[in-house]
Amino acid sequence: MSSGFKVLHLMRPFQPFLPNVEEPIRKIGLNDKLIWTFIGLLIYLICCQIPLYGVYITDGADPLYMLRMMLASNKGSLMELGIQPMITSGMILQLLAGAKIIHVDQKVDEDKELFQTATKVFGILFTFGEATAYVLSGVYGTMGQLGYINALLIVVQLTVAGLVVMLLDELLQKGYGLTSGTSVFIACNIAESILWRAFSPITVNAGSDTEFEGAIIAFFHFLIAKSDKFDGIYKSFFRQNAPNLLNLIATAAVILIVVYFQGFQVKLTVSSARQRGYDFPYPIKLFYTSNMPIILQSALISNLFFFSQLLYTNFKGNFLVRLLGTWQDVDMSGRSVPVYGLVYILTPPQSILDFLFSPIKTIVYIAFVMVTCAIFSKTWIEVSGSGSWDVAKQLKDEGLTIKGYKMDPSGRNIKRYLDHYIPIAASFGGLCIGALSVFADMLGAIGSGTGILLAVTIIYGMFEQFSKARGQGRGGKILGIL
Repeated sequence: MSSGFKVLHLMRPFQPFLPNVEEPIRKIGLNDKLIWTFIGLLIYLICCQIPLYGVYITDGADPLYMLRMMLASNKGSLMELGIQPMITSGMILQLLAGAKIIHVDQKVDEDKELFQTATKVFGILFTFGEATAYVLSGVYGTMGQLGYINALLIVVQLTVAGLVVMLLDELLQKGYGLTSGTSVFIACNIAESILWRAFSPITVNAGSDTEFEGAIIAFFHFLIAKSDKFDGIYKSFFRQNAPNLLNLIATAAVILIVVYFQGFQVKLTVSSARQRGYDFPYPIKLFYTSNMPIILQSALISNLFFFSQLLYTNFKGNFLVRLLGTWQDVDMSGRSVPVYGLVYILTPPQSILDFLFSPIKTIVYIAFVMVTCAIFSKTWIEVSGSGSWDVAKQLKDEGLTIKGYKMDPSGRNIKRYLDHYIPIAASFGGLCIGALSVFADMLGAIGSGTGILLAVTIIYGMFEQFSKARGQGRGGKILGIL
């Protein structure tokens, strides 16, 4: 039990009323983890296909159009808001904890439980707030068209769906799945988008011709249908109205680069203070905080885009609103893009030509992404229990030490040694993640650079968890420590 009053103690009255997933009472086997992960994903996919009841229009403004893949959301369905409220609440609480405004010790069970309660409370509040903003802004129709009962039903549906997402994420995070629900939903959404844009059989109008949306299907269609084969191959690689083969090649190249960077690591030698000759490597990866920096950065950007478009829709004449972002419709589906203001500067470049025509905007965007990813990564290790002091304490509790260093009861000598690696890996890894994201955007990769980066790191992490679980199943205790 922690002593003294903390801000987190304000969450105690909410604990009895919030649904909670209990820790597993026994060790969950690999097959069971796969089953639970599949069940969680299946529930999410079903929710993505259930339309909202009471909606009057389905082609209204879409504030999250540019970020739906990264937010695991689906327009017009129960998953309209996706994971945005949940990661927003998590981001704010993590930053408050990092700034020491909220004091939380992840080693203390009560603090850990209260922090999870706070995340749920803020997540529900954000979900309710964003759902209300959607309804009041006319995304589903005006209040006169919807009526107060339908408007209330839409808000309730989105709020309950947001709570379901939180519980699924908690279920998988507490050891029932291979990774968090957030990660599974994001990876599924992005992988589905890439496959659809490669093999979509839907036709699109391109002037006098009809083309297939999927890049690969369009390639074979051009070869068969066009008399000028060279023109068909050229269109397959460079068409602008739909995904092309160059986009697919860029996507594959980015995936390979990210996988290559996953192997960058420094291996420290850890030895047992109790048993001589018991040495093994302790890897500190370049992507020490995995995909968390880009997830938190996406949450920040998505909220800026969300509130900017909603404000502009209702208060176009306000100078401050226009300074935040001026939006312009690009087609009849409700898709809008920022053309001026802060959110325009934070719009990722779509190709290298964007850098040539708007170098200052591109440089500002690159600097913003890299710096914010580095800051989020550095902050994350301090609040997630993966900083130098946390790792040193974990090694000490396991009776382990860095080879060549004597066991210090306080663990300070190990912490000082780890300070040369962990904070640098977190900050520099965050910079690299931001740079890779921008690089993928400029190449024109399908699914955006951030989306691909998220998908690859998530799938790679799941593969590592799968391998680790198999190793533990065979009695590999070292893998469990790592």
